[in-house]
Amino acid sequence: MRRFDLCVVGSGPAGQKGAIQAAKLGKSVCVIESRDVVGGCAINTGTIPSKALREAILNLGDCPVPAAPTNANFLAAARGATMANLWSSCDRVIRAEIELVRGHFASNGIRVFHGTGRFTGPNTLHIEGPSGHETVEADHILLAVGTSPARLPGVPFNQEDIITSDEILQLRALPRSMMVVGGGVIGTEYASMLAALGVKTTLIEGRNRLLDFVDTEIAEALQYHLRQAGVTLRMGEKVVRINLIEAPEGAQSTNKVFAEAVLESGKTLRADCLLYCAGRQGNTDSLNLAAAGLSADPRGRIKVDEHFRTSVPHIYAAGDVVGFPALASTSMEQGRLAACHMFDHRAEMLERLLPYGIYSVPEISMVGWTEEQLTAESIPFEAGVAYYREIARGQLLGDEIGMLKMLIHQESHAILGVHIIGTNATELVHIGQCAMAFKATVEYFINAVFNYPTLAECYKVAALNGLNKLRNV
Repeated sequence: MRRFDLCVVGSGPAGQKGAIQAAKLGKSVCVIESRDVVGGCAINTGTIPSKALREAILNLGDCPVPAAPTNANFLAAARGATMANLWSSCDRVIRAEIELVRGHFASNGIRVFHGTGRFTGPNTLHIEGPSGHETVEADHILLAVGTSPARLPGVPFNQEDIITSDEILQLRALPRSMMVVGGGVIGTEYASMLAALGVKTTLIEGRNRLLDFVDTEIAEALQYHLRQAGVTLRMGEKVVRINLIEAPEGAQSTNKVFAEAVLESGKTLRADCLLYCAGRQGNTDSLNLAAAGLSADPRGRIKVDEHFRTSVPHIYAAGDVVGFPALASTSMEQGRLAACHMFDHRAEMLERLLPYGIYSVPEISMVGWTEEQLTAESIPFEAGVAYYREIARGQLLGDEIGMLKMLIHQESHAILGVHIIGTNATELVHIGQCAMAFKATVEYFINAVFNYPTLAECYKVAALNGLNKLRNV
């Protein structure tokens, strides 16, 4: 039996950063990874593959902004796109990321065991892998096993006609039509990508709007642009049954079968393929948590305290398996903070200033309060807005739909939130994040000088717009 200071189960973002942080503190660390390669869901099936696919789509026809797909070069390239050539671009990025993580583990002296780990006691895990069996013992354990797409019982998943986000990049051909069930982050991202490729796309969501945690104005703008891109939105519709049916003779279909979704309202929808994106499930079933004195909720999630410590003091959990916000960026920080806490090393995370990025087409990003939250808390505010079409860089990019909104406290002029839709939104948001972290007021952006032409100028224009409104209050 081998002994370590820390055993990390899972090599996704939380597991990586937790293991490396502990190694930097001089601790002996091992990682148990069930896949043949490191990186977890983020690198192999989730974050990186989906973003690599998005970049491959955006680069079609050398069109800078295909969010409103009217560019002739882009449309021609999209019609000629195949899953094979799109995947080749994604595969290159995935392999590079895997090698990067493997290199980080090696350079920090972290031992990686490939296989399935399960508790045999509070401090011991038995590993069953391709090269045999092994048992490790550790003073501390970090569970960073991530999640997998939820699979509704009774749905005939077959990895080709009815699929989850794990299988979408394995499709042999682009379908002519696609139904996406679930208007959360994953469903929205893939629906927008498929529409950009010319796939007839229907997005079904049980709530009355997409992305209910996003600022309403931004979410409504996204819905408008999705419709402009050809996406049919079925909002407030609940799917009660999903079937596979034979395609009628003469039907325009890439397959011999159709995916069929029956809605609670009585509607029946059909498409070549159905992508099921209604939630995710924690990968805890194989851990034998009971042997360590732990349990998971019905969604496979593990409850933790503010330090990511479970009910068993020496066992921590981080990343998607602990629930919201379930972002790769926050998972990295959670893993790092868990490792710091277990080894008494001081660290903190600015929880109020977590940025969110939705890599739809167009992309969205936000940090801080939304208008709805401020109104509910009776905090007086004003909104300053800048449109990309007013900014020289926006004109150069050809992005006429982008918008940056800054929420400003009416009395103190503190910046309360930043919400962006458009090109490079996920990059641009960090300027606002830094300003908020250092408690800058809107006057900072009025007086600051920005490179010209840049999208960063949106902050100055939004600040001027907001300050002009405040003068009239």
